[in-house]
Amino acid sequence: MCELLGMSANVPTDIRFSFAGLARRGGETGPHQDGWGISFYEGRGSRSFHDPEPSARSEIARLLRQYPIKSRIVIAHVRRANRGRVALENTHPFSRELWGRTFTFAHNGQLKGVKRLKLGRFKPVGTTDSEHAFCWMLGRLEERWGSLPKPTRLDGAVRELCAELHGLGVFNMLLSDSRTLYAHCGKRLCTLTRRAPFGTATLIDEDWRVDFAQETTPDDIVTVVATRPLTRDENWTDLAPGEVLAFRLGVPDGDENAAGAGG
Repeated sequence: MCELLGMSANVPTDIRFSFAGLARRGGETGPHQDGWGISFYEGRGSRSFHDPEPSARSEIARLLRQYPIKSRIVIAHVRRANRGRVALENTHPFSRELWGRTFTFAHNGQLKGVKRLKLGRFKPVGTTDSEHAFCWMLGRLEERWGSLPKPTRLDGAVRELCAELHGLGVFNMLLSDSRTLYAHCGKRLCTLTRRAPFGTATLIDEDWRVDFAQETTPDDIVTVVATRPLTRDENWTDLAPGEVLAFRLGVPDGDENAAGAGG
């Protein structure tokens, strides 16, 4: 299957550290060599990079490892194709506009029969079951509301739609509307939150170690979501199958204790 990487932070944060570990799994330390992509939110806008080449050998991925784009929400994906050919249009994350917001989505797993779900105005560009599921979700949300709902109302609707798709197979997913990072565990997904007091972390897939105490302020909060742990010396928490978390400002479910680290 593919691998996912997401980040939610309360300050614009550099994700190069985590992305370096994920990128190595795209054809070098892992078999996910059928393309990759990453999307960074900047306010309501987002910038995305996609490449059907393996991320471990991609010149675009190498550029991003050297270019510190800072963002509060990031979604990334390395692909091992099982539905849809290896092609640029089939690389995740996928993006669409709804209610004046850019929604971004990435998925790993297989969804049996998902293409029988009726679509509205949102149509896939590629041929993956993932993009079909994304278009279906957006269509269902648009049917419910004519304008952007409050975050907590959207939280409930996303959970309901994830539960429906969870019944079709393996549905590990990341989704964002620029305000919230949603993470649904179908089979395997884990999280890690970095906040004061900060320590050091070492990547599993690359010889790179960071002392986050030197890179952050005491108020920084950063949560990283990944298919598998990316570091060897931090305590990652596994999500339960069917669990959905909504992260805002680095904290799940709009926790009011969030204050103002490196990814």
